[in-house]
Amino acid sequence: MKLSVVIPALDEAAHIENAVRGAFDAPSDPADVEVIVVDGGSADATASLASAAGARVILFERGRARQLQAGVRASGGDVLLLLHADTRLPRGWASAVRSALRDERVVGGAFRFRFDERSAVLRFIELGARLRSGLFRLPYGDQALFVRRRALEAIGGIPDVPLMEDLDLVQRIKREGRLALLAAPAVTSARRYIEAGPLRAMLRHWLAAAAWTLGVDRRRIAHWSNRTPQDSTPVGVASNGVHLFDFARPPDGLRSPSARCAKLALAARAAARRLRAGR
Repeated sequence: MKLSVVIPALDEAAHIENAVRGAFDAPSDPADVEVIVVDGGSADATASLASAAGARVILFERGRARQLQAGVRASGGDVLLLLHADTRLPRGWASAVRSALRDERVVGGAFRFRFDERSAVLRFIELGARLRSGLFRLPYGDQALFVRRRALEAIGGIPDVPLMEDLDLVQRIKREGRLALLAAPAVTSARRYIEAGPLRAMLRHWLAAAAWTLGVDRRRIAHWSNRTPQDSTPVGVASNGVHLFDFARPPDGLRSPSARCAKLALAARAAARRLRAGR
């Protein structure tokens, strides 16, 4: 079973070497794993550093979903692992993935979420991620999602959406079979959380997830976040997507307390339906 690691990247010179070397750290036979970095036009040395670390580098237009699509097209593995450029896989990750996929009912999965820095607040956020993954079977992209190629092809590939493609991907994968949530952690840089304020970043992620559950148009979310739809950072989802809502100007329909309560109640019901459907 050959594994293909696809890493979309943009200006990640500080982290890309660790991500690539961590991906190559697992297999006994290097031919069992290929690592493809899809660079979205970095202004720094991301592409050259990735190549020096052993990755195959593809230059492509900026946009995380489109970069992932390009990497998947260029890959030859039976299993695709979609890795953020600031995330490092755990030792022995390839064996863990293969072990999970011995069960033919399992079509994909993700690793446990962990930061590369330690504090009480960051541990609280990690706990929230574990609860979300465990209760709702909804891991995020910074947990190193993996999926069988045949399942990815069955759902039409990486969702072609301007942002939050990881949430769409997980929901579609679950229709094809089971998700395996692995105990080993994928370690993600905490830099964006720390820069924005960990609790504030977490709240923005929750708001983003609520907006996604309610079916808010992605381009509206991109507009609220002052980002173009082609931005490679999925706002409110990934570890490097912390600038979602302007708290001084909440989105239309979420300004009054009663409207917020009503919409959150609807989100809770929708989440419960998703949970039941995913079982």
